[in-house]
Amino acid sequence: MTVTVRLFAILRERAGRDSVEIELPEGATVADALERLAAVPGLGPLVGRLPLRMAVNREYADAGASIGPGDELAAIPPISGGAPAADDDACPRYEDKRRGRTHVSVTDEGLSAERLSQWVGDAGAGAIVVFQGVTREVASLDYEAYREMAEERMVEILAECVERHQLLAAAAEHRVGNVPLGEPAVVVAVSAGHRGEAFEGAREAIDRIKAEAPIWKRELDGAGEGEWVEGTAAPEAEGAA
Repeated sequence: MTVTVRLFAILRERAGRDSVEIELPEGATVADALERLAAVPGLGPLVGRLPLRMAVNREYADAGASIGPGDELAAIPPISGGAPAADDDACPRYEDKRRGRTHVSVTDEGLSAERLSQWVGDAGAGAIVVFQGVTREVASLDYEAYREMAEERMVEILAECVERHQLLAAAAEHRVGNVPLGEPAVVVAVSAGHRGEAFEGAREAIDRIKAEAPIWKRELDGAGEGEWVEGTAAPEAEGAA
C-alpha cells in the first residue's frame, strides 16, 4: 500500500517538500514507516539522529502501532514550541462534558491577551490568570505547526486542566509564522473560583502545550536567517512502554 507522510520543520526543509509517499506492506507498523522514511533522500541522517515520533490520524503512536490504507501519517521532529475576530462567534467553544468551557486556536494573526481574558470571564470566577510567551533576544521567531493536530491536542490539554483544577474556563492561542521581538507567540488564559486553582491550571496548560503540541520554532536574525530550535521528543503514545 502507498501512504503519505506529512513533514514539518527541519524534515520538510531537508526533503524539499511537505509530504512524501512511501510503500508499505499490508500489516505494516509505525516502525516500518520510519524505516522507509529513512530511505527518502535527505532524511536518512535525521531519521537516524532525531528522536522522531509518528502521528497516526493526529494521535501519537508507538512503534508497534498498525498502519492501514487511508491513515493520515505525520513525522514529528522534536517539539520546540512550544486573526481571531473580536466577536464571540469567531471564538469557537468546545463544551467539555465534565465542566467548563475551552477555546483553542493556532493562527497566523496577532494574539490578544485582553481578548482571551475577557473570553474566560465568568460570574463565578474569583481569579483569572493570563500567561503570555513573548519573543525575546532575537529579531523574530518563525513558528510552524501541524495545525489540525496541534489544535486537537490543545483542546484535550485544556479539557483535562479544567477537570483537574476545577477551572470555569480555559483558552489558549498559538501564533504561527513570523513573530517579531516583543510580541506574544502564545497566550493562555484560565478562570477559576480561587487563585490557587487558576495559577496551577494555567501553569499546567502552558507547560503541556509546549511539550505536547506539534509546534516548532526557528530563531531568525535581522536578515531573516536562522536555524530550527533543538527541542524535545514528542510524548510517547498513551499506554506505550
